[in-house]
Amino acid sequence: MIRELRTAHGWSQARLADEINARQGTTLTREYIARWERGKVAPRGFYLAALSSVLDVPLAVLEDPMMRRSFLTDVAGTAIAPVIASDLLARGFAARLTGGPLAETWEDKLAAYGSEYMSMGAADIQRRVAGELVVIQQQLENPRLWSAAARLMTLYAKTFPGSDGSAAVRWYRMAATAADESGDPAAWVWVRGRAAIALRYEGASLGVADVLADQALALSDKPSLGLLNAIYGKAHTAALRGDRAAALALDERGQRVFDTAGSHEQTSDYAVPWWRLNVFPSLLLARLGEEHAATDAQDQALAHLPPTLPRFATHLQLHQGLMLARSGDRTGGITHATTAMNALPRKNTASPCAWS
Repeated sequence: MIRELRTAHGWSQARLADEINARQGTTLTREYIARWERGKVAPRGFYLAALSSVLDVPLAVLEDPMMRRSFLTDVAGTAIAPVIASDLLARGFAARLTGGPLAETWEDKLAAYGSEYMSMGAADIQRRVAGELVVIQQQLENPRLWSAAARLMTLYAKTFPGSDGSAAVRWYRMAATAADESGDPAAWVWVRGRAAIALRYEGASLGVADVLADQALALSDKPSLGLLNAIYGKAHTAALRGDRAAALALDERGQRVFDTAGSHEQTSDYAVPWWRLNVFPSLLLARLGEEHAATDAQDQALAHLPPTLPRFATHLQLHQGLMLARSGDRTGGITHATTAMNALPRKNTASPCAWS
């Protein structure tokens, strides 16, 4: 039940521990939350009261097995905690009754989420974007809002880690369909290209990623960020399948597209500035065992990486660990990557590759 309620709030185990510690002045660890959720130890007294407070559930529900079963049935029916479900339903109906935000307001929201996504935790973004999707689905008579909805769906899909690839794939496919409803060719290409690079970055669902990338490439050869993402998605697939020549050729094509379509915006998920372009070949070349070229890309990325985005420096450290493993030093590579992950703040480690 603790796991169900924690997930309903969009929190990691570390976040739940932090919430309890902040309110109760305790030093509870993530590992102890994990022991509760696995049934290794049962919280009692003080911690039951703390859980009741932070998870917004009556203490009686936590103490009474019969009430727990009934409560969990209700949670399963809504997939989210009742208080949260009530808020989302109210927002959705209010949007329908009042006409909801204007298209321009949705564009502003998208811009804000694009920036926040680069530094906030996946669970926090997932919960907030879910609320926006409930509202925007009430306004889809306007084709322009199908474009906004498609981009929100893509962002939402990226909050699911590669280990839960089926959930991400479902949302990427819906995002592509939503984009098609918009009549906006730029949205058609961007949504598919962004899905392709995200799935391939993690090495997940390569078949689906291939289809989406091929669709993006077939829709338009006009230089754009969507096309750039699709090209690097294809390049990563070629690398994963051992086709070195194709991967390098696609890398060169991506560099040419960037020369025309690259971004000045530095800290948005909807942008690909120079530092972020170099993150793509950093992993690509590491996968190919191209140590010197990969190191050059990593140096370029680090030289221009905004200091407000330390998580991407961790990406580059992981790529270096992969290079060590590819060169034959598997133990050194794993140690290097593990050290980089352990250096992240605990709340940022739940879904490290969802931030590609």
